[in-house]
Amino acid sequence: MSFKKIIGLLHLWLGLASGSVVFVVSLTGCLYAFQQEIQDALQDFRFVKQENKAILPPSAFEAVARQTLPKAHLHAINYPAKGRSVEAIFYGFEPEEHYYVIYHNPYTAEVIHVQNMNETFFRWVLDGHYYLWLPPDVGQPITSYATLIFVFLLITGIILWWPKNKAAAKQRFWFRWKDATQWKRKNYDLHSILGFYSSLLLLIIAVTGIFFGIQWFTSLVYKATGGEKALLFTEPVSQKSIAVDFKKPATDLIWEKMKAEHPDAVSIEVHAIESDSSAIGANVNTREGVYWSIDYRYFDQYTLKELPVSHVYGRLNEANVADKLIRMTYDIHTGGLFGFAGKVLAFLLSLVATSLPVTGFLVWWGRRAKVRRRSDGLARTVKRSKANRQSYQA
Repeated sequence: MSFKKIIGLLHLWLGLASGSVVFVVSLTGCLYAFQQEIQDALQDFRFVKQENKAILPPSAFEAVARQTLPKAHLHAINYPAKGRSVEAIFYGFEPEEHYYVIYHNPYTAEVIHVQNMNETFFRWVLDGHYYLWLPPDVGQPITSYATLIFVFLLITGIILWWPKNKAAAKQRFWFRWKDATQWKRKNYDLHSILGFYSSLLLLIIAVTGIFFGIQWFTSLVYKATGGEKALLFTEPVSQKSIAVDFKKPATDLIWEKMKAEHPDAVSIEVHAIESDSSAIGANVNTREGVYWSIDYRYFDQYTLKELPVSHVYGRLNEANVADKLIRMTYDIHTGGLFGFAGKVLAFLLSLVATSLPVTGFLVWWGRRAKVRRRSDGLARTVKRSKANRQSYQA
């Protein structure tokens, strides 16, 4: 059996095995591509009219938010770009898993809207994208390894597409459909030609998608690119034995510090104090629309001394190339790294990826039906020959 024949069989059966998962993951990726823009257009509570007033500190929103959702776990107070509502983010697992966002007026702390994020359409889409709507410990390995198989399918697809000679190449680079071209040929061209032109960018999207679900794969790529830090987040510890008497809440002082150090910040997020030993986390981003540029800072809640961390989600100016690559994973995967045009491209690529399992299945089904017709025709020929011999002998 030739090498290309073996590749063809692997491409076929691995594609059939993973096709339905790739279809769902790709389709939900299409639906999620413009979630930010769609929600901004439909949810006016995300915005407020700018006023010539001072924006309130985190403690003001924290007090109102805790009264609004007394049984939920407050995670952080987020200050998005100007003209947007301040967000109190609740996330936790007690008394049960929950995820809420309270939208506040930044000048009065008034509650504008309370959103249960687990009941939104895009949360449903994301659960399908990550877990196939299964329990995370079941669904995530399925989607992650199906995506890894998809990477192999893209590589083997390029090998199978590669023309033997110049004459064959004329039909591989573009659609040459005529009125008489049958749908089977059109379907084959959709699978092979679209697959070829999108393969390189789809490889990038698929590989960055694997980063979210397969730890050993992420670690391998990170180490290969020169990474030396831990990939798993570990929170630094505050020392309770040392304390300073502050005139303001510690979270307010950290927020003021972040504003002073980053006057060009487009968003600042200050984490709530969760326990006696937890640090105060503060995230600052100076680039709108991306996440890789977030500067992650951690402070002792008793002294406000900055605490160093050994994982990749630390200060931006301490990140090397490998660290930034990991940080850019989400922005690359969604196309957000290149702005709105990148999101459009990611949407179109996801659309192609959604079509590949369908067109690939139809190619296989058409060939299967053709083989079956040949077998049936051969069986009828043999039967007629046998009947003719019996008739002649009689």
